[in-house]
Amino acid sequence: MADEKQLRDIRLEDVLKKRRLDQALNVKEFAVCAGVSYSTARGWFRLPGFPAFRGVIFWQDFVRWRTGRNYLKERGGESGPPNDDRAASNLPPRAEQILREA
Repeated sequence: MADEKQLRDIRLEDVLKKRRLDQALNVKEFAVCAGVSYSTARGWFRLPGFPAFRGVIFWQDFVRWRTGRNYLKERGGESGPPNDDRAASNLPPRAEQILREA
């Protein structure tokens, strides 16, 4: 990951600060924060149900999404986001909250 051309200018310290401040991460920042390659992060952003919104993601939304997928895998169910009332808006929880507060 450290040698990836696309991620060369992304500093881990800056990304961790954005995560701590609950700021949205773009694909490159998300890749660095999650410790995955840029191509893997881009693939996740394209998955149906992945909580990205307009090319960014909030870390807490990713954690919820990943936890839901792991929970369903343990239970032998389909791999996908948990179904709840908030999913009806088709927005990730944090993005929905920001829009409600605006």
